[in-house]
Amino acid sequence: MNDDFDAVLRSRRVVLPDGIRPAAVAVRDGRIAAILDYDAVPGLDLDGMALLPGLVDTHVHINEPGRTEWEGFATATRAAAAGGVTTLLDMPLNSLPPTVSVEALDIKRSVASGQCLVDVGFWGGAVPGNAAALPALHDAGVFGFKSFLVDSGVPEFPPLSPGGLGEAMSAVDALFIVHAEDPDEILVAPASRDYADFLASRPPSAEVAAVATALDVAERAGARVHILHLSSAEVLPLLRSARARGVRVTAETCPHYLTLEAEAVPAGGTQYKCCPPIRDHANRDGIWAGLADGTIDCVVSDHSPCTPDLKRPDTGDFAAAWGGIASLQLGLPLVWTEARARGFALSDVVRWMAARPAELAGLARKGSIAVGHDADLVVFDPDNTFEVDPARLAHRHPVTPYAGRTLHGVVETTWLRGLPVNGEPRGRLLRRGEP
Repeated sequence: MNDDFDAVLRSRRVVLPDGIRPAAVAVRDGRIAAILDYDAVPGLDLDGMALLPGLVDTHVHINEPGRTEWEGFATATRAAAAGGVTTLLDMPLNSLPPTVSVEALDIKRSVASGQCLVDVGFWGGAVPGNAAALPALHDAGVFGFKSFLVDSGVPEFPPLSPGGLGEAMSAVDALFIVHAEDPDEILVAPASRDYADFLASRPPSAEVAAVATALDVAERAGARVHILHLSSAEVLPLLRSARARGVRVTAETCPHYLTLEAEAVPAGGTQYKCCPPIRDHANRDGIWAGLADGTIDCVVSDHSPCTPDLKRPDTGDFAAAWGGIASLQLGLPLVWTEARARGFALSDVVRWMAARPAELAGLARKGSIAVGHDADLVVFDPDNTFEVDPARLAHRHPVTPYAGRTLHGVVETTWLRGLPVNGEPRGRLLRRGEP
């Protein structure tokens, strides 16, 4: 090892901002100190493995405190590290209290402290009646504000009306991230084991109408808006049109919309339920097209676990089951498996799952292998395969729609600020705007 560096990782497939090439990545004091020619300096040779930047997942529901039996910081960050995620942002629900005030943020930070294996930041929540609290919460370090335009599923985090969203956007210059489904377009789902019945209750028109509302409100307020977990390809023309008008809008999708399809959901398979829902095969192709042309900016997990009983495996009733898919550990191999089959490169996946989420959140030292960035790195074997075994998943409850699926890409080692993640809680609690 060169005495000038704390560590050097050498790979013939380093995923850099300008492409994939052989290189030696040198680390000093937790940062990337140099990117050198492959043979320039001795170090740990990855023997054909790829070297990626740590992934950045800006959409994770950790649920602690209050619903820690669903998920907690220790289990969620362990799953993140196992999946190559070195930075995540926690959603302001379904914890109790929700992160809608400085006091609630302080509680969440206190609970998270000393538990996290990876770096963790926090979103705030915009709910009816808290617009006046948003500036102080933003100053306290949240990365922006989540709101719903439809029932969130938990009573302590009610939705905003279009007027309420406009009031919130006018209260603070911040990033607003929106769950965009229109309640007037959503039907009451019947008790049923047939996924088609649930899918029909949340049609694409619900997303189209809500996204149109969010874009209109943001345009009038001059605000920055991000559309969460986009599931309907019918939304894409709205995003393109809004950008052409100068609206500051970005959008994300999730591994389940890129890898699953409604036609394959089995009867009673409530582990597939999420909101907005998994749609049909043709729609999935449309989402991939939107990702390929840049209309969709990034891919994040929307990791939304619950206790197994809330998925109603006893009845298989889609209407009664909790809506959410836990995929924090599997996102990278899921997306890579589908991307490689569609002709995309590993550098595309890194752009969608590391660089662009970091850019979205303003995490200037995350998301790419570059000098001065945190030495958050992933040793990844893109050619190896594995079968998803729920017993080997690290999140609290091993409920998954991916059980038994063969995936390409194995995360061998995850490094956080220059050291392999080994179970020690070295993750930092991040604040917006900090270097």
